[in-house]
Amino acid sequence: MKEICDVVVHPFPPLFDENSKILILGSFPSVKSREQCFFYGHPQNRFWKVISKVFDAELPVTIEQKRRFLLENNIALWDVIASCNIKGSSDSSITDVTANDLGLILDSSKVERIYVNGKTAEKYYIKYIQPKILRPAVCLPSTSPANAACSQQRLIDEWRAAIRLEK
Repeated sequence: MKEICDVVVHPFPPLFDENSKILILGSFPSVKSREQCFFYGHPQNRFWKVISKVFDAELPVTIEQKRRFLLENNIALWDVIASCNIKGSSDSSITDVTANDLGLILDSSKVERIYVNGKTAEKYYIKYIQPKILRPAVCLPSTSPANAACSQQRLIDEWRAAIRLEK
């Protein structure tokens, strides 16, 4: 019997400003992130620990600190998927994808580089977004707790190498 997934619409806007130079795209927000209406809200997701180390910064804790950290470091944050059928937070259950339109961010900022956080984001980016905007994205290892095989230090090293290398 096939499991029924719920149709979920992305509940919050992208974070960026006119000075954003780096765009990091996740796949779709987790249940915790949807509840908080902000990115990477699950306490076991390592995104904030990794990105703060990449930029040699103090770990942002509150949503306001996270917003400020991103904008001060010229980082835009968004997700590839605008809506989909999904069971809980399970990327493997995602079907019926509608992609986000990156036009607003790309037209209103100085984004030079696009990164995707993990293979799911990469898969949907290549399928739905890259053909429209004709810009490749660099795939970074996922910060999700589901990627437990990848240590936090390895994530930091690989993210730092990719992001800092191009600075």
